[in-house]
Amino acid sequence: MLIAPVYLISDAHLGYAARDVEQSLVRFLRHLPGRAGALLINGDLFEFWFEWRRVMPRGMFRVLAALADLRESGMPVVMIAGNHDCWGGDILRKDVGVDYVQGPWRDTIGGWRAHIEHGDGLRGAEDRGYRALRAVLRHPLSVRLFRLLHPDWGSALANRTSHTSRNYQARDGGAGLRLSATDRLARERNLDLVVYGHSHVAELTRLGGAVYANAGPWLDQQTFLRVTPERIELRRWDESRSDEGVNLDALDRVAEKALS
Repeated sequence: MLIAPVYLISDAHLGYAARDVEQSLVRFLRHLPGRAGALLINGDLFEFWFEWRRVMPRGMFRVLAALADLRESGMPVVMIAGNHDCWGGDILRKDVGVDYVQGPWRDTIGGWRAHIEHGDGLRGAEDRGYRALRAVLRHPLSVRLFRLLHPDWGSALANRTSHTSRNYQARDGGAGLRLSATDRLARERNLDLVVYGHSHVAELTRLGGAVYANAGPWLDQQTFLRVTPERIELRRWDESRSDEGVNLDALDRVAEKALS
């Protein structure tokens, strides 16, 4: 259970993102102590993440240090693996201290019974080929073989092959993931909230008595979700403001859902 207010970000693609995007994210993380009850990162924080035995990709240490500081302050930090950073391990879990999750995360977030996952591979026919490739790339044998590559070669190979999805914005405007959320909520009526990322389309939509949300890409929009027991807000980080940034949209909790 994550205690409110919970802040949720996704799709920063650090390592590909411009330096000012990384710096903005660091300042956002430094802003959270005293304001946030917890932080949830819904995939693709990094453009590429892989842990060799004694080596990790270069260029992320400022954000990792900020996350470690949040953990040392006592703030829970959950990081859900995306399709770009699904090869995490001891560095994230033990050295940084985040709760690194491969696969969906289900728990209560700010009082909402939630299902949260990155969202890659959830569309039906559109993602069939990708799902087959994902099974190969995440297989333990593939991971062991990749670890045999020199880190410079492995990182260069990964970055050359990731340009399509990092620049990706769903051509369907996020409709495929919204449909997936609709189907899940129809099957699991005990849920209050479904959150996906991946599409790079920020969204906050009421589906019956529940809510579907997507924080959108920090990469080029610096949007995030703020979840309290009473409402969910979609906001844009604005460092020139002393409050919680620019409010783009908000949904109050449906009364009968809150009382159930």
